Amino acid sequence: MLRFLRRRYILWPLLAAALLVLAVAGINLWMTLRCADRIHTDTASVPQTDVALVLGTGKLIGGRLNVHFRVRMDAAAALYKAGRVRRFLVSGDNSSHDYNEPEDMKQWLMEKGVPAAAITCDYAGFRTLDSIVRARDIFDVKQCVIVSDDFHLARALWLADRHGIRATAFYEDAIAWSSSGKSRIREWFARVKAIADEITGTEPRFGGKKEPLS
Repeated sequence: MLRFLRRRYILWPLLAAALLVLAVAGINLWMTLRCADRIHTDTASVPQTDVALVLGTGKLIGGRLNVHFRVRMDAAAALYKAGRVRRFLVSGDNSSHDYNEPEDMKQWLMEKGVPAAAITCDYAGFRTLDSIVRARDIFDVKQCVIVSDDFHLARALWLADRHGIRATAFYEDAIAWSSSGKSRIREWFARVKAIADEITGTEPRFGGKKEPLS
């Protein structure tokens, strides 16, 4: 009897762990495959669209340029130079006086030749969910090209679909695993959380009045 109970207490946690792994893997595979044909790596293949929604990340890590920031900004600038988009909504975190992702993004794009008048900042894009919903509700974006890291775009497109934005996506260079491994692993679980947020009706941290892109 004791041996049976020991097996039972060992078996059930192992079974639960296996089911959890399968669920996470299944969600990730489904979310990735469902939008693969809308993720572009060549500017020439990107449908001409008025707005690019650029998802934010910090410019510096430990005083050094963040490769994720550089890759996203260079991809966004490439879309403009190729004439695929006319204006940008740069959405990121501005939670403190000395940390301002949208302004850093705007300055980088301006240095790449994008005029300031073509760039709008969303200072409350604290999460991908916030950036997507605020793009629709605050800035009246109905269609866009989403620019981010290659592994981030599947979730961003899924959220755009859920919230009524017609979207394609673009990245120019995939960041090597050696520089992005931790972020890629976090993304596996972020996709699961995105579904949980939709089920529970999670809203952006901040709302606001309408500011349609002009």
